[in-house]
Amino acid sequence: MAAAATNHPLVQLHRISKHFGEGETRVDALRDVSLAVYPGQVVAFLGPSGSGKTTLLNIIGCILDPSSGSMELDGERVIEDGRWLRSDLKSLRLDKIGFIFQFHNLIPFLDATDNVALVLQLAGADATTARARAVELLDYLEVGHRRGAMPAKLSGGEAQRVAIARALANRPRIILADEPTAALDSKRAGIVMDLLRKVAVERQAAIIAVTHDEKIFDRFDRIFGLRDGRLETYIDQDQRIPVA
Repeated sequence: MAAAATNHPLVQLHRISKHFGEGETRVDALRDVSLAVYPGQVVAFLGPSGSGKTTLLNIIGCILDPSSGSMELDGERVIEDGRWLRSDLKSLRLDKIGFIFQFHNLIPFLDATDNVALVLQLAGADATTARARAVELLDYLEVGHRRGAMPAKLSGGEAQRVAIARALANRPRIILADEPTAALDSKRAGIVMDLLRKVAVERQAAIIAVTHDEKIFDRFDRIFGLRDGRLETYIDQDQRIPVA
């Protein structure tokens, strides 16, 4: 597990709250959530349905507006008093964040290489550069031998590795994963999580996952519990005890 970090956090939240509706119909999805995640760390959010896990992940991913609070990503203050400080959130996501989902969501008519290269081309890279970077990432994630395969011909674990390569295409240091191993068996889930840890350590990235997958709990440095929108407790895997 990762040692205690002494550098600056890649994700810093201060009293982030989110509510939907007003008056009697108001629902408080998040309540004063404060959190710091450092380079090289792999952390998880746990909690029952409706506890605020996905809402929190979507705010960190610059997809959902908070109601209040502040947030810094990779050293940049991006939310202050519940307001975005940058108008181009698409560019912000492209610059700083990679996304991995429960289902790989690969484009079915593109092979593995082109699925990864497309992200780079959308960011302005030429086709040759994009494909070279895609091949480099597929090799790094030990699926380079499948670079010409179409998604339908990939195993579940292979497809998820291609999805991870796509998430890393623009060199983000913040990787958000929504149930990244739920569709995989125990062996493939372990392989995927070991690859994510490799990314976190070697590239000094922060990996933040929402998961219910008990078979991968031992792969996380810290596990945070969410209930009724509050970050109640966490488990520090180095200490092996719940901390209030």
